[in-house]
Amino acid sequence: MDEELEETKEEFLQIYYDNIERDGAEELLDFLERSDFFTAPASYRFHSSFEGGLCLHSVNVYHRYVKLLEGEYGEEWDKIISKESVAIIALLHDICKVNTYKPDLKNVKKDGVWVQEPYYRVEDSLPYGHGEKSVYMISGFMRLTREEAMAINWHMGGFDPRIKEGSVRTTDIFYRYPTAFLFHIADGMATYLDEKPTKN
Repeated sequence: MDEELEETKEEFLQIYYDNIERDGAEELLDFLERSDFFTAPASYRFHSSFEGGLCLHSVNVYHRYVKLLEGEYGEEWDKIISKESVAIIALLHDICKVNTYKPDLKNVKKDGVWVQEPYYRVEDSLPYGHGEKSVYMISGFMRLTREEAMAINWHMGGFDPRIKEGSVRTTDIFYRYPTAFLFHIADGMATYLDEKPTKN
């Protein structure tokens, strides 16, 4: 693991240890350590689609979320939502991606010559959805509050296929759980303002 990846992992762990004390937290962290969480990309070809991108994205979202909560509720934002809840939501919202993106090679034509180029292919052994899959996986280790589950489940907002199909409306979710709306915004800000599809 290179120095940049190690620093991001250390920051993730510091936030985790400082804030999450719930029963099952150690077992969940052990699962993450045994998985590819700290080396996986955040996506196969979009934001942070490089080694360590998933951990980096989770840390970026955490910082964005805290800033949005401070902006909306002031310095005592943790009277609205606990620091533990914020860490759980932000750091774990995308664990659905664990062990899903596999490094591989593909043939591409460059300057008239076929060459092999690295890429990530998707191999999902648990096709359970996205936000709902993260809730399912976390719940195997620790109990989530209703607010935490809603924020994680619906963090994609209008980009969630369930919303597009019309079975649920974002207004029903976000009016009822404004901290979930702020988390959706934090996820988008980290994705589009802090991250890029590939490293420069």
